[in-house]
Amino acid sequence: MAGIGGSSYWEDLRKQARQLENELDLKLVSFSKLCTSYSSSRDGRRGDTSDTTPLLNNSTQDRMFDTMSVEIEQLLAKLTAVNDKMAEYTNTPGTASLNAALMHTLQRHRDILQDYTHEFHKTKGNFLAIREREDLLGSVRKDIETYKSGSGVNNRRTELFLKEHEHMRNSDRLMDDTISIAMATKENMTSQRGFLKSIQSRVNTLANRFPTINNLIQRINLRKRRDSLILGTVIGVCTILLLLYAFH
Repeated sequence: MAGIGGSSYWEDLRKQARQLENELDLKLVSFSKLCTSYSSSRDGRRGDTSDTTPLLNNSTQDRMFDTMSVEIEQLLAKLTAVNDKMAEYTNTPGTASLNAALMHTLQRHRDILQDYTHEFHKTKGNFLAIREREDLLGSVRKDIETYKSGSGVNNRRTELFLKEHEHMRNSDRLMDDTISIAMATKENMTSQRGFLKSIQSRVNTLANRFPTINNLIQRINLRKRRDSLILGTVIGVCTILLLLYAFH
C-alpha cells in the first residue's frame, strides 16, 4: 500500500477527513445558533400567557437539539475513524521517506477533531444549562400563578414574591446577553481559525510538493545577504578613504 495505490489511499482518507470537517463546521455553527435562539426567545415565551405556544416552542427546539446532537456525534465518530485509518497508514512499510509530512498532516487533522469535540461539548453544556434554568423558572411561575388564583388577593407576601421573581428575571436576562455575546465571539473566532488553517494547509502543501521553491528562496536570501555585506564593505572603505583625503 506504500506505492501508487498507497498514495491514492492516503489522498482518499484526506478527502474524507476534509469533507467531514466541513460538515462538522456547518453543523456546529447551526448548533450554536440554536442555543443562542433558545436563550433569546425565553423572554418572549415568558410573556405569552398561552399554555400551548410555549410548550410547542420548547418541544420543537428540544427535538432539534436532540437531532443535531446525534448527527454531530455521528460525524465526530466518523472523523475519528478516518484519523485512525490515517494513523495506521503512517505505520505502513514503505512510507518512511514521507513519514514526516504524513505525521504533520495527521496531527493537523487530529487538532481539528479535538477542537470540534471540545466546541460541541461546550455548546451542548450551555444549552442544557439554559434549559434547566428555564424549567426551574417555569416551575416558579406556575407556583406564583397557582398561589395568586388560590388566594384571590394581592397581599404583601405576593408582592414580595413577584419582586423577587422580577429580580431573578433581570439577572437571568443579563446572563443570557453575556452568553449570546460569548457565543457570537466564539463563532467569529472559529471562522477565523478555519481560514488561517486553510492558508497554513495550502502553504504546507506547496512546500511539500515543490521543495525546490524552498531551496530557491533560501539561495535568494543568501545572495541578498552576501550582496548586502559586500555593499556595506565598499561603502565603509570609501568613507574611510574620503576621511583620510579630507584630513590630509
